[in-house]
Amino acid sequence: MRYLLMVSVVFTLSSVQAGFGDWFASNKTKVTKPIVKVIEPIKPELVNINTEALLKILDTDPNVLLIDVRVPFEIKSTGTINRGQNINIMRGWIETQIADYAEDKNTPIVVYCGLNIRSPLAAQTLMEMGYTNVKNYADGFMTWKEQGNPVWISDYEPDNILYRKPIEVIPNVYSAIGAAQPGNYENSNHNNNLSFIVTTNGVLVFNAGGSYLLAKAMHEEIKKITNQRILYVVLENAQGHAILGANYWKQQGATIIAHTEADKQIKENGEEIYARTLTRQKDKLIGTKVIRPDIVFDEHFNLNMGGTKIELMHLGASHSPDDIQLWMPKQKLLMSGDTTFNERLLPIFLHTDIVAWVKTWDKVVDLNPKIIIPGHGHPTDLATVTKFTKEYLVYMHTQVTKILDEDGDLADAYDIDQSAYRDWGTYRELHRQNAGRIFHKWNFSKLRPLHKYE
Repeated sequence: MRYLLMVSVVFTLSSVQAGFGDWFASNKTKVTKPIVKVIEPIKPELVNINTEALLKILDTDPNVLLIDVRVPFEIKSTGTINRGQNINIMRGWIETQIADYAEDKNTPIVVYCGLNIRSPLAAQTLMEMGYTNVKNYADGFMTWKEQGNPVWISDYEPDNILYRKPIEVIPNVYSAIGAAQPGNYENSNHNNNLSFIVTTNGVLVFNAGGSYLLAKAMHEEIKKITNQRILYVVLENAQGHAILGANYWKQQGATIIAHTEADKQIKENGEEIYARTLTRQKDKLIGTKVIRPDIVFDEHFNLNMGGTKIELMHLGASHSPDDIQLWMPKQKLLMSGDTTFNERLLPIFLHTDIVAWVKTWDKVVDLNPKIIIPGHGHPTDLATVTKFTKEYLVYMHTQVTKILDEDGDLADAYDIDQSAYRDWGTYRELHRQNAGRIFHKWNFSKLRPLHKYE
C-alpha cells in the first residue's frame, strides 16, 4: 500500500513538471530557422558549329584558338586542319596545357576531333574551367577533309626518311619539297627543297640535305630516274639542312660547291651546327660528318654539263649573306635558295639584312624567271614568291619604322598585326621572333630607308 502511494506521488509530480515545462515553452518567443535554398548555377549550353560556320570564324577572327584534341599518331596518319589558328592539345592534357595558349578566359576557342566524340567532352571541360567563349566543331576533321578543305600532313612519305619524294618540275629537273615547318625529328630535317638536274653528262644536286641518311635516300630516288652519276652538289648556304649530307655525296665522288662565305661559316661553326642538329635528329644523324666544300666562288660560277648551261650566282645578301642561286637561262628556271620563299613564313636571322634582301630582289626580277624553285615551298612563279618574301619584308620594315618614329618599344614590335600571314607555315613559331629581331637590329643601327620600296 505504501509503495502504491509513493508511485502515485511521483507520477503526479512528473505530470505537473511536464505541464509547467510546456507552459514555459509556450510563453517563450519562438525562433524560426531561415530556409536556405541553394540555387545551382546554370551551366552554359555547349554551342555546336558546322563546317560552314567554322570557315567563317577562321576567315574573320585571327585570334580564335582552334584545338585538335586527337592524339599525335592520328594526326600523323590522317592530317590536321591547315589553318594558322590550329594547335594540338590531347583531350587528356587540356586542363594542364590550355593556359600555354589561352591565359585569357574570354579567348575564343573552337575544339574538334575526328568524329565529334572527344571534342564535346573537351569543350565541356574548358567551360567548367571558366572559359566563356567555347564552341565545338561538330562535323569533325573527317568531314572537313572529305569536303576538300585545307589539310596539313605531317609526313607524306611515312616509309621514307624524305618528307616528300622528288617531283618533276620541268623535263630533267626535279625537286623533293620539304616540310613547311622547322626541322624536327619527325620530318628528319627535310624542311627545305632538295633539287637535282639530270643531264647527258651527269647529275647536279642542289642542296646536300640535312643528314647522311637523307642524302642517301635522295640518291636512291635519283637512281630510279637515271643511271648518270652525281658530278656536283651545290650548297645553297651554310645552314644544317643544306650542308650536313655533303659527306655522303663526297663518298659518291661528287664535287661540293659553295659560296666563299658559306665555306667560312662551315669552318667556324660547322661542329656547332652538327651538335645543335644532333639534339633534334638523334639516331637519324648516324653517318653524318661536317665537311667543307671543294670549290668556292664569290659572284659567278658557270657549268656546262652535256650541253645544259647552268649558272651559279650570288645576287647579294638576302636571307643569309652566303645565299646562292642556280639559273638555267634556256629554261628560264631559277633555283633561288633561301632568297625566295613560298607557302611558309620566312625566318629573320640575327645576321639577316632585310634592306639588302629587298634590294637584291631587283636582280631576281631582272632575270625574269618563268619558274622558281624556292628554298621552301612548291615551285611557283615570281608573283607568288614576291608575296611570300618581298612584300612581307617591306611590310615588317614599314611597321618597325613607324614604331621607332613614335619612340615605341619591343612590346610594340611584338604587337605588330601579322594576322594576314597566320595561315602560312611556321607562322606560330616565327612571327613574334621576326618582329623582335627586326626591331633590335634596326633600333641599334638606325633604320635605313627602303626609298622606292616603301
